[in-house]
Amino acid sequence: MQALATASRVRILGRLTAGPCSVKELARAVEMEQPAVSQQLRVLRDLGLVAGKRQGRKTIYKLHDRHVGVLLAEALAHSQHRRPAI
Repeated sequence: MQALATASRVRILGRLTAGPCSVKELARAVEMEQPAVSQQLRVLRDLGLVAGKRQGRKTIYKLHDRHVGVLLAEALAHSQHRRPAI
């Protein structure tokens, strides 16, 4: 859940649910600067949520596994769920 504490990481994970992409593609998709995306990817990688694979001069990132996408969808759905007033 620590990974979802920052809106930029949620946007990055959301984009990666559509499929693997490079930092440049991610930066464009989530409307962030490349260094900021790289920093957030480092956090997500350290938390075991994304994986990167070198392809020539660039790294292609993807969700670690499909469960990360499920976790993201559940967290977003839960955050939109309203608790009844007491």
